Amino acid sequence: MPATMPLTLSPPRLLLHHHRHGQAKLQQQRSTAGFAVLPRRAARLRCAPDEVAATAAEPEQQGEEEEFVLLASNRSDFNEVIMVIDSPSNRYLVLDPSRNVHSILPKKSAWTNSYWDEFVSLPPVVPRGPVALLGLGAGTAAHMMLEVWPWIQLIGWEIDPTIIELSRDYFGMSNLEKTTELGGSLSVRIGDALSPSATVEGGFAGVVVDLFADGKVLPQLQEAETWLEIAKKLMPDGRIMVNCGGADTPVSLAADTGVSSWVQNPTIKALCSAFPGQLNWKRLSEKESVNYVALTGPLPDLEEWSTSVPSELSPRVKQWVPCELA
Repeated sequence: MPATMPLTLSPPRLLLHHHRHGQAKLQQQRSTAGFAVLPRRAARLRCAPDEVAATAAEPEQQGEEEEFVLLASNRSDFNEVIMVIDSPSNRYLVLDPSRNVHSILPKKSAWTNSYWDEFVSLPPVVPRGPVALLGLGAGTAAHMMLEVWPWIQLIGWEIDPTIIELSRDYFGMSNLEKTTELGGSLSVRIGDALSPSATVEGGFAGVVVDLFADGKVLPQLQEAETWLEIAKKLMPDGRIMVNCGGADTPVSLAADTGVSSWVQNPTIKALCSAFPGQLNWKRLSEKESVNYVALTGPLPDLEEWSTSVPSELSPRVKQWVPCELA
């Protein structure tokens, strides 16, 4: 069990992209590991007030940079590096010396254009009941799910208490812990998300799994037995939705559209072994995160599902397909 491993989130790789008019923005780029890093070039990082300025590698041309502000820096028994970094468009939770982005709080949009958006589509295809977030981080998924479904009861597990403290201070997690007018809220649990104690009486209606350490999916999630144990925590007709990261080898989208192309992702292979005939998958487009995501249970009625989610997600839920053996 990963009792001594940081249970964290991992979105796609982000790089700074130069534009003709001398401005820069964050642009997503494919990553076989399925994680994100802040740009190593063409970005100026300045610390919050009263701290020493730190500057990334100078851009090739003056004026082609986006400023990032370091709001907080810390470390814990679980994470050697913990940083909260701000930009005009997003706020980031950055972990690990490799500068992996584990949570994003968008400022200019309700959506991340990454795999977190997929989690918002889960409630319409599960029973009413509590939903577990295994790998809470700074609460990106919780923010989005409560915004769209303000009645939902979320229970999130995060192993690192320092991350929770910073998330309350800088990512508005304290607001999520307050009950909405429709009765929804986030309940935070500090501990191992894969522990047998990470459950509730009566079971979960849904379980969202987004567990990474050092930029990689936890090795336990590549074992069928782990998924069978998680499934025991579901109520009848409950489902698991998973961020499976990227392929284990570099692949192109053109070569990765067949009915069995999921075999390039070891987490989906383990899920398919655990739930034969009861697993669905999709691969996000190159404009998004190029991550694989998976959903247990029979394939939902895609037309009905698409009408039950926000319009931004409506065409995306129709991309789910059954996980079929070659």
